[in-house]
Amino acid sequence: MSEAFCTAIFLSLSGGLQDVYTYLYRGKVFANAQTGNIVLCGVKLVEGDWGAVLHYLVPLCFFALGVFAAELLRQKFRQMQRLHWRQLVVLCEILMLFVVGFFPQEWNLVANALVSFACAMQVQAFRKVNGYAFASTMCIGNLRSGMDSLCSWLVAGNRAAKDKALHYFAIIFLFALGAALGSVALNFCGAKAIWFSCLLLTVSFCLMFLKEDVEEIKEDLEKLEAKH
Repeated sequence: MSEAFCTAIFLSLSGGLQDVYTYLYRGKVFANAQTGNIVLCGVKLVEGDWGAVLHYLVPLCFFALGVFAAELLRQKFRQMQRLHWRQLVVLCEILMLFVVGFFPQEWNLVANALVSFACAMQVQAFRKVNGYAFASTMCIGNLRSGMDSLCSWLVAGNRAAKDKALHYFAIIFLFALGAALGSVALNFCGAKAIWFSCLLLTVSFCLMFLKEDVEEIKEDLEKLEAKH
């Protein structure tokens, strides 16, 4: 279920919301698109604006640490029975983003660091949807893969590529929808708009429990087939 499309729906919505939250409300910093932060950091470095350099450098470093933390969780807890290790990642995300909702704008540096850390954990933990490589917190890779599959379908006649292309374009649409919903939420909730991301991640967390039910159904079907 951690790679099912229904789980990816809520992860992608959350990813778009997180990015618009930090950009519009927390000082025009990208939570997910670290390429943008690197570009802006380089510009401010040349200008000698050291405060702005720190403004972009800290989220970048925390994004890198988030990738490390997610991989550490995978290695330490991948054999855990009660919860899937990806559910632990989602729980960590929910906790961090919930705390961020209490931060005033004077704490933007810390808020952006935590959101970037959470985004990195998500992008590292959730890298496939229905067997296709994807990212739930950024779009450039999805757009490239979507167009590649679309070309394969329309030019080469590969029918299997059609479903693959639709998956990628759906993920991009959901990411954009999450950003749109986030911008609306900011108008009403301000700093607490990030809690909508927590809600979306909670749905993803719960969906991953369905794996056990699916496995039980498969076992029952296998037993019935064996009897007949």
